[in-house]
Amino acid sequence: MTVISAHEELHYIHRAGWLRAAVLGANDGILSTSSLMIGIAAAAASAQDILLAGIAALVAGALSMAAGEYVSVSSQADTEKADLETERKALLDNPDGELDELARIYIARGLPEDLACQVADKLMEHGALEAHARDELGISDLSKARPLQAAGSSALSFTIGAALPILVAVMAPHAHVGVAIAASSLLGLAILGVLSAKAGGAPPLKAVARIVFWGAAAMALTALVGRLFGVAV
Repeated sequence: MTVISAHEELHYIHRAGWLRAAVLGANDGILSTSSLMIGIAAAAASAQDILLAGIAALVAGALSMAAGEYVSVSSQADTEKADLETERKALLDNPDGELDELARIYIARGLPEDLACQVADKLMEHGALEAHARDELGISDLSKARPLQAAGSSALSFTIGAALPILVAVMAPHAHVGVAIAASSLLGLAILGVLSAKAGGAPPLKAVARIVFWGAAAMALTALVGRLFGVAV
């Protein structure tokens, strides 16, 4: 008798749902809040105005990120539910046709016809809807849309990210607050790039370079606008 040994590999796809929302939220929290505060600082605003702008950006941004993620991921979840309901109805109305459809999927993936039919038949016996959801629609528990998880991750990470430039603004001398916010935010973005790359199993250097480059560009442009027009942007 053949004994199947236990073998596990480290995969990261199960983190996709919350990791994307968390990285996006933290990146946006640092970048949008620091850019706004730097732009206002460049317009020669008072320390109180800079701090107030940062707090307002944190509150509005966290709520916006949560609402945006919830709405968008809910739309994805609604589409998944509609497709699953269509598939459930098809399985009731035409089980033989669905069996043949599943077998043809496995044939297209390289299985011999006889084996593909056997596999499809067994899977139809032990979870027809799950088999069609996974192999026909590409829907599984690992990739299933989770609106509340995405909204919560995004809002929390935005808040943490936005807190960084606000804390720096509180502690830094007013004469150098813009430079202090920019430097700490770039450092925060670099750390975020490393953490997100490690959490997703990707090379960190590319992630850091990408996130720091666009962060620096956004802050520089916002500072330029504040300096040129002398208004809070």
